[in-house]
Amino acid sequence: MEDKTTKVRIAFFIILVGIATMFAAVVTDHWAVLSPRVERLNTTCQAAHFGLWRLCLKSIYIQEPDPKGKGCGPISLPGEQNCSYFKHFTSGEDAKMFQVKTQKEYNISAAAIAIISVGFMILGTICTLVSFKKSLDYLLKPAGMFFTFAGLCIIISVEVIRQSVKRMIDSDETVWIEYYYSWSFACACAAFVLLFLSGIALLLISMPQMPQNPWETCMDAEPETQD
Repeated sequence: MEDKTTKVRIAFFIILVGIATMFAAVVTDHWAVLSPRVERLNTTCQAAHFGLWRLCLKSIYIQEPDPKGKGCGPISLPGEQNCSYFKHFTSGEDAKMFQVKTQKEYNISAAAIAIISVGFMILGTICTLVSFKKSLDYLLKPAGMFFTFAGLCIIISVEVIRQSVKRMIDSDETVWIEYYYSWSFACACAAFVLLFLSGIALLLISMPQMPQNPWETCMDAEPETQD
């Protein structure tokens, strides 16, 4: 019993790390960095980085060419930054910041799926904490399922953002030619791995243990009484 409790606590600690990385990914706006082509030096260009909720445009003065490519950046260079929220749930607006009308739909989907993932994490955490306090081991199964679903939701959100970036780069209506995924994107991927694997681990831990020797169980069974 103590061995099982220790395993549950270790799994839940890993889950807490996954929850922290998940929240870091959801609330920050460094999922992807977009850059236009820079034709000449000693000019100002605009790079962009965005997350689930807002887009930030940064004006960068280019004195030297980017050693990694011909884009504007790196984004870490000093410059004036202007951030605007997408206003996901406000109807009747075009996504002017992205210059692509369908871009808003991608971010609505990614944000909605991320919210569902957060809901699954909350439910899983409640079940796990109640199982600790009340010694209700049967709550570990739904907790494991909730954390597994949370991991699946966040990786779906990651894929939606990836398709969003690909569409912007491929579109002729945008100025972006280069991109890379930043640390918020990495946090989301790490959250998927931690939540999904730890959720599966909780499910396995909560299952009843099989006897090491099935014959011992048969021999220990009480003989049937005949009337």
